[in-house]
Amino acid sequence: MDQNVVADMGQIEGQAGLMAAALLAMAAGAVQAGGLRVDLAEQPLEGGEDPAFGSVRWRTLFCADRTATAGVVMGIAEFGPGGTLLPHRHSPAEVYFGLEGAAVVTVDGVAQVMAPGVALFIPGDAEHGTVAGPEGFRMLYVFPRDRFSEVEYRFSPL
Repeated sequence: MDQNVVADMGQIEGQAGLMAAALLAMAAGAVQAGGLRVDLAEQPLEGGEDPAFGSVRWRTLFCADRTATAGVVMGIAEFGPGGTLLPHRHSPAEVYFGLEGAAVVTVDGVAQVMAPGVALFIPGDAEHGTVAGPEGFRMLYVFPRDRFSEVEYRFSPL
């Protein structure tokens, strides 16, 4: 089966669906009864300053450094028109889910078109990078880790 699974959110299947279900179960088990609510507007906008990353900016929603959660890091990445996250790798797998705009995410040399409602499973250690379309792009990202600091980005030579 192709490990670069792209699916409509209503029809997630295969490895992406299994990973999404596992991540939600891990996050749910880490919080006491009543859950944990995080307001995106209250989270600081980070990134955009290190040219090694590209121009991407993000807001972290769940991360054990900031929230009473374990087993999942989740946030929103924001790209301006033509914005980038340069090609890189990291050990954990990752899931992207398009929220607004459009982008092309290239995973191990295969271009995947992202748009609202599209999910993308990125296998661990797969090289991937993002280029936003002319209207910019916003996406949800998820890692199966406790903390964002546990995700070691290894950027590809330009």
